[in-house]
Amino acid sequence: MLPLLDGDLAEIMLACATGTLKPEMVKWSNKAAVCVVMASGGYPGSYAKNVAITGLQEANNLPDVVVFQAGTKEVQGQVVTSGGRVLGVTAVSDTIANAKEKAYAAVDRIHFENAHYRTDIAWRALRRK
Repeated sequence: MLPLLDGDLAEIMLACATGTLKPEMVKWSNKAAVCVVMASGGYPGSYAKNVAITGLQEANNLPDVVVFQAGTKEVQGQVVTSGGRVLGVTAVSDTIANAKEKAYAAVDRIHFENAHYRTDIAWRALRRK
């Protein structure tokens, strides 16, 4: 949802904290967002930690893509896995189909041993169209 926010999140949060939030401060884009979670092999059971992740910069450099790190940490300058749900690879576009295509294109650039993710993200939304 956050990539669809059309405004300054810090300003909105400050207004929430100070009780000065106005409805016009919160605007949403009419675009679509799709997020593919990349998980550690074995998740939700046991899984390896400290597995090197490559391709994050390449994925983040794609237009309309942002990679949210969840189960990661940095060890000696290298981003590695540290949790089961490792990354949320999110793309925004004018349609769900295009956002899905962009998200999976970004996923294809990211690598870590035993990474897994669902390949059917957004199928229900696409079927409704």
